[in-house]
Amino acid sequence: MEIILVRHTTPDIEKGVCYGQADIDVTTSFSEEIQPILSELDSYTFDKVYASPLQRCEKLAKKISAEVIFDNRLKELDFGNWELLKWDDIPAEELNPWMKNFVEVPATNGESYLDLYNRVLDFLNEITSTRHNSNIVIVTHAGVMRSIWAYYNTIPLHKTFDLKLTYGQILKITISK
Repeated sequence: MEIILVRHTTPDIEKGVCYGQADIDVTTSFSEEIQPILSELDSYTFDKVYASPLQRCEKLAKKISAEVIFDNRLKELDFGNWELLKWDDIPAEELNPWMKNFVEVPATNGESYLDLYNRVLDFLNEITSTRHNSNIVIVTHAGVMRSIWAYYNTIPLHKTFDLKLTYGQILKITISK
């Protein structure tokens, strides 16, 4: 089984703003950005496309396939009260504990990276138990991609930000059963 992870294209939001599950649209360069993604995906064989239901993933997924299975477990980290705030405007007494231990400390009224990881593992366990001979595409977000990469490569969660991901990036994971 192969899992082909695809990160969404550039979101239409200014730099320095905290967003995770906020439903941000994509920039006007979407049509140009998807061309290399679609070209690269032409070299893969896959049976199903799964995606986060947030529009920055939905739009790309629908360009990849007419049949997409949307799953809330593929959404980005829930930043709770911090969603759409500038990082500089998040109170230090809330942000600093999270910055020191983002794996276990949740954003205020949001989730921790471990929470995201666990919901992504729930999704992975479900699809790998039912689609063990299929190749799939997952259109999602950087946090989800890093979690999946960490799981299959036995990387500690606090080290996953060493994996640099660009918008539209594709990663392939081969699972042998």
